Amino acid sequence: MTDTTKVFTADAVWRGTTGSAISDGAVVVRGDTVAWVGAQADLPAEFAEAPARHFPGATIMPGLIESHAHLSYDGRPGTKQRSFARSAPNLVAVMIASARELLSVGVTTVRDLGARDNLSVEVRDAVDEGLVRGPRILVAGAQITTTGGHTWQNHARADSPDALRKLVRTQHKAGVDLIKVNATGGFMTAGSAPWFAQFSVEELSAVVEEAHRLGKRVAAHAHGVQGIERAVAAGVDTLEHCTFVADGAVVAPDIGLIDEIVARGIHVCATATWNLPAMMRDNPAFQPPVRLLHERGVQLIAGNDAGIDGVPHRNYAGGLETSVILGVPIEEVLVGATSRAAAALGLTGVTGELTTGASADLLAVQGDPLADISAVRDLRLVLARGAEFAPDPVDVALPDPSYADALSARTAEKVLS
Repeated sequence: MTDTTKVFTADAVWRGTTGSAISDGAVVVRGDTVAWVGAQADLPAEFAEAPARHFPGATIMPGLIESHAHLSYDGRPGTKQRSFARSAPNLVAVMIASARELLSVGVTTVRDLGARDNLSVEVRDAVDEGLVRGPRILVAGAQITTTGGHTWQNHARADSPDALRKLVRTQHKAGVDLIKVNATGGFMTAGSAPWFAQFSVEELSAVVEEAHRLGKRVAAHAHGVQGIERAVAAGVDTLEHCTFVADGAVVAPDIGLIDEIVARGIHVCATATWNLPAMMRDNPAFQPPVRLLHERGVQLIAGNDAGIDGVPHRNYAGGLETSVILGVPIEEVLVGATSRAAAALGLTGVTGELTTGASADLLAVQGDPLADISAVRDLRLVLARGAEFAPDPVDVALPDPSYADALSARTAEKVLS
């Protein structure tokens, strides 16, 4: 028995998949790896003398996954414009702070989907080397866009199939983990309408083919129906937002297209942020079809577009709560924040599920998150790649007063009918 072996016990262990809760459970960690998971009564004799920690009234579960973050944004008003003006060293400092903030709320893996000049590569490497603490980071570097397109200021622009292939190769050379392409415009770039497609199917196919040839997945920012349709046809791996907005930000879901997304097995990160219910209440035309996507069988994964204006990284749990408010069952939301997210990111067997041989990314939360998803806010233990982390006392903002009544009778009729 080595000194690196530890036993963690709690009233329950939830392994990260549907129906996987274990009463009076235990998790054995050896170094940075999960060595055993099961009921306390079945703990193998070889671990009987290992140091043990019990968390009464708590649940042990996998570390959470943030599938859509922007570490270079800090969540304050005007953060995007400030990120474009910051010096490279200053922007790296912001990203390190964002990564630590995520770890402080139980996020042990994050997918960064857009940062200027591929600086996110440097931050990922600093975390991996142990120079700074943070979650495991997968980086897309700068988002690929058109000249003048959404997030053009991040310096990854191309306007033809050949130019796009070259840009994917350039990103690969820079060391990114995946490719992010803006299939439509966005709400946060002047002159870029989110309901208009930015690339043709041929252009998006060039991105996907080249990325897949290089062993990299493709995430497509896609709001409008035409852009979603083209991204699906091109074979992207994940769709980001998938709001089905039409001219004027009116949501117009296409059932046939949703069913095609399901048939192709494309994961969707609907970016249901903590403040989305209030936005839906105040704008009856803007009703992202989160519940509809779930009911049609879309594989939803958790992500908050974290870091954008009004969405600080520390409010990760609020996004999970929003999905529940909008009609997605609690365990489905948690699966989308753990094992299903890991599958979408290519990390099955690495993280997202408490299973022998996986990375020791786990949390102990007070209460039962399967009964009350807000339990994920009450952390008793954070273990990231086997190393315990003491969360910083971040100001974890609870939903504003409008959140509680966000599903007014008017909104409820639209969302839940």
